[in-house]
Order: sequence, then C-alpha cells, then structure tokens
Amino acid sequence: MDRDRILAWVKAERLAFADLLDDLDDHEWAAPSLCAGWTVRDVAAHLTLSTRATLFGTIRSAIRARGDFDRMEADLARERAVAFEPAELVAQIRETAGSARRMVLSGPVDPLVDALVHGQDIARPLGRVREMPVRPAVAAIEHVMASPFYGARKRLAGTRLVATDLEWSAGKGPDEVRGKVCDLLLLATGRPAGLAGVSGPGAERIAAAL
Repeated sequence: MDRDRILAWVKAERLAFADLLDDLDDHEWAAPSLCAGWTVRDVAAHLTLSTRATLFGTIRSAIRARGDFDRMEADLARERAVAFEPAELVAQIRETAGSARRMVLSGPVDPLVDALVHGQDIARPLGRVREMPVRPAVAAIEHVMASPFYGARKRLAGTRLVATDLEWSAGKGPDEVRGKVCDLLLLATGRPAGLAGVSGPGAERIAAAL
C-alpha cells in the first residue's frame, strides 16, 4: 500500500487521538484502559514514544527489561507518564503527528495500528465513542493478521472474520465471526472488548483464546 496514504492516515488518527485526550478530566486520565495494568495516561504516554525512540535507547530498555518486550513497553510508558503532564503529552502527540519516524523493527502500518487500537483502549472503558474509519482499519487488521508480532494467527485460528460495515473478510476455518471491522481489529489484537460487538459461532472460539 502507498506509504504516503498510510502516513496520512496515521497523522489523522494521531490528531483524533489528541482531540480525545483534550476532552478528558483528571479522573479519566487516571482511569484504567483496556490495556491490563495501564492507565489512560500510560497509553497516552506510549503514543508519544514511537516518534521519539532511538536505537540505543531501545536496546538499553530491552536489556533492562531482560528481553521482555511487553515489560519494556510498559516501563517506558509509565516513566514518560510520570515525567510529563497530560497537556504536555497531548502537545507531543500533535507535534509529531505527521512524523514517519517509528519504533525500531516496526513497519509503516504499525503506528496506524497503535493509533487506532489505543484510541479504543481509552475511549471504550470511559464510555466514549471514537469512530474508527473503515479503510484505515482494514489496512490495520490485514497487517495485524499477517504479522507474527501480534499473535493474531494463533488467536484467530479456525475462524473466518466477516465485516458487517463494508465488504471485507479474511481467515480460514469452520467458524465465522461477524462484526464491524473496528471490533474485529480489537479481537485480532487481543482485546476481549471486541467480543461485545460480534456474533457467530467463532466468537466463542476466539473468547477462549483471549
């Protein structure tokens, strides 16, 4: 897919993410997100990292986390959440919204996945609605399903995903799961919250894998 189009989608979603954060009060900034153990503020801090990480810093953080990628990401996000006020984090997201810089070893679509999914990680537990544009969401879910990083192949094994808000399907298996592409993307990235918006015999199979 055209990288300029992807980058334009990334910029738009980062700015929409910042707009969502602008509307939060202090209680909401401290609320739990869909990411286990992460507050809304932690997630926001995480979104500032991809355009600021360096190779040396990433290696150092990986060593400190003893090679545990999830632990490294959590440590970095929490450190940054403590170091900066909410308004500063929002400003940082806006400042580099259009930047093509990204985390070491990540691809052009990974920042799009981050912005789309983490926006839901914040909005849904707060009872807020953040619409996910379907074309960028399709690009994101196709990347997630093809990448070994997200674990979607194992998670979605035996299921066929069918979008109800556009003509799109993917996956092979006897069990079908139907829902909006935003909910399917959440399931593909391991978010049980996506189950609330889907139907079909494959939903139970995926639920057991989450």
